[in-house]
Amino acid sequence: MSIRTGALALVGIMTIACPGTTLAVEEPPTDVSVAKDLTAVIALQGLPCGKVVRATQQGEDDYLASCEDGNRYRVFVNEDGRVIVEKAD
Repeated sequence: MSIRTGALALVGIMTIACPGTTLAVEEPPTDVSVAKDLTAVIALQGLPCGKVVRATQQGEDDYLASCEDGNRYRVFVNEDGRVIVEKAD
């Protein structure tokens, strides 16, 4: 068996044996993943929300999140790199 054939066989075996380690094309974040992330951030701050149903990006690392319970929050990263959650009107 040549080195090339052996290498191809090894790649095939690793792909079948370890499907989680295969290379994949990285996809851009979706609205669903942003909403889930914002829901988690708001919950970690101990604020009422339930679930983020709409997120509007206002800038880089700056979102307006609307919750299923009617609350709205601005979630952003400040100049110190900290995530801030403020109640929005």
